[in-house]
Parts: sequence; C-alpha cells; structure tokens
Amino acid sequence: VRDVATGRSRGSRGDGTAHRRWKEKTLEILAEIQAPLSLLMLRLCNWALLKLLNRLFLGVQLHRGQLEMVLRAARTPNMPLVFLSTHKSHLDGLLLTFLLFSQGLGVPRVTVGSQACSPRLRALLARLGAIFLPSRMEQAPSDQEEGLLGAVLATYVEEVLRSRQPLLIFLEEPPLALRLSAPAQQWLAMVYRAVRDGVVPDVLLVPVGIAYDVIP
Repeated sequence: VRDVATGRSRGSRGDGTAHRRWKEKTLEILAEIQAPLSLLMLRLCNWALLKLLNRLFLGVQLHRGQLEMVLRAARTPNMPLVFLSTHKSHLDGLLLTFLLFSQGLGVPRVTVGSQACSPRLRALLARLGAIFLPSRMEQAPSDQEEGLLGAVLATYVEEVLRSRQPLLIFLEEPPLALRLSAPAQQWLAMVYRAVRDGVVPDVLLVPVGIAYDVIP
C-alpha cells in the first residue's frame, strides 16, 4: 500500500520501524551482557586487591607448574583460550583476573552466575571484564524474545572466541560444590556450538583454580 501524499510505501516504513525496534532490543541485551573494559578501573582494583590480600591472607602462593601450563597454552597460535575453574569464593573472579592480567595474558571475560548483584556492583564488575546472562533469561521469556536472547548470546560468544579474548567460565556457584551450575551449562553449550558450527576451528580448554586454607 502506497501513501498517496508522500509517495512512500507504508509497508516499507513499517519494516523500517520493526528493524529499528529489533536493533534497539539487541543493543539492550548486549548492554546487559557486557560493558567496555576500563583499564584505569582495572589498575585501581589491582592496587586495592593487593591491599585486601595483605589483610585477608598471610600469603598467596602461585603454582609455578600450573602457570607454565597456562603460558604454554597462551602461546598456541590462532587458538582461543577458555579457562575452566571451580568456584569456591566470590573473590575467585577478581583473583584469577588479577593473576592472568599480571602475567600478560590480557583481561579475561569472566562469566558471572545467577547470584544476586546490586546494580552498582554489576556495573563495576562489568567494567572489569565480567559478563552476565541477561536477567530476562531467568524470567520465562516469550518464544520470540527467547530466540532473540539466544541469538545475541551465541553471537557474542562467537565474537569473543573469534577475537581470541580469553574466556573464564566458572563451573559452579558457591557454596555448591562438584555440581555444574545452570549458567555454566549455558556458557559451555555456546562454546561447543561455536566449534561445532565452524566459527572457530577449535578452542583450548585450560583448567585453572584457586585453593584456600580458609575460604574467605
């Protein structure tokens, strides 16, 4: 149907509006997943974390054998790294990010599970490399919205792997142990699909972990 006064097609105008609406929804979902990294905030948090570690622990020991394994994996050309770790404390993400960053391995994208975060804490963690599942995935979305959420998430993980940004996936959520969490299953499934669909030829799965004499 054509608008006589303007000579423009109403159908095409409606398609343009729908396209703009879907684009806005996509950007909104992406903003929930990640935020731009802040190097200044990373440096400030590294300084603050060192102060915190000195107060919480008598000492921090780095396992040289595991570090050499991680560095050797990082030297593999054209291969994205996916670090897998158990999750014993809410400090794990900050500690592992600090250690990997200090060894010149870049800032990993760190998956955060479904534990509750205040909006301010969520915003801070996102600027430090944390990535989140969209909150609407836990609220029984409609089939159409669920399809869009899944597509944006899958594309995001594909881009992380394709650009060879390190990805850190926690396999569980404290205080549960030895039990694969639902968020971990979702992140791992997307990594598997990216390899299966040929987005990347392969990934290196590298186990890392932190052990505590006393969990803080």
